[in-house]
Amino acid sequence: MKLLISSCLLGEDVRYDGGNSSIAMGASFTFSQKELFMDILCDNEIYSFCPEVSGGLTTPREPAELVSSNKPFKVLTKEQNDVTINFLLGAKNALDLCQNEDIKVALLKSKSPSCGNEKIYDGNFNGTLVEGKGLTARLLEENGVVVFNETQLKEFNKFIKTNS
Repeated sequence: MKLLISSCLLGEDVRYDGGNSSIAMGASFTFSQKELFMDILCDNEIYSFCPEVSGGLTTPREPAELVSSNKPFKVLTKEQNDVTINFLLGAKNALDLCQNEDIKVALLKSKSPSCGNEKIYDGNFNGTLVEGKGLTARLLEENGVVVFNETQLKEFNKFIKTNS
């Protein structure tokens, strides 16, 4: 099955801080989670994607949070620079890739203003999480792509097995 996966989860150094959120190498993941992730990678066709980089942002970059999650959307950096257009462009590029390659499922980075599918930071840069979706996760879901995050590996794997 074709899978869209956040580049940072694959170990690519594309996070705002210049690092990654590698599942395979991350200390916060158990051996069984790492093993499951590696099985998923080996058994499927992987499309690595970072919406922020695709939208024109550099690595590293200022941290950004979604301060308005309803239209008109607004994404600001900690220094109050408006990067909304970059996030919207990255979301559109992710959707285009999914549509062009017939990708029906994505594993995206939790809590991200682009990729979060359950909770995101509240826009005040104080570490508070709120219910909500990042712009890419939202656009993909609105267009029929099923989105999971790295804490949902078992559910992600079950979806893949059921729909392959």
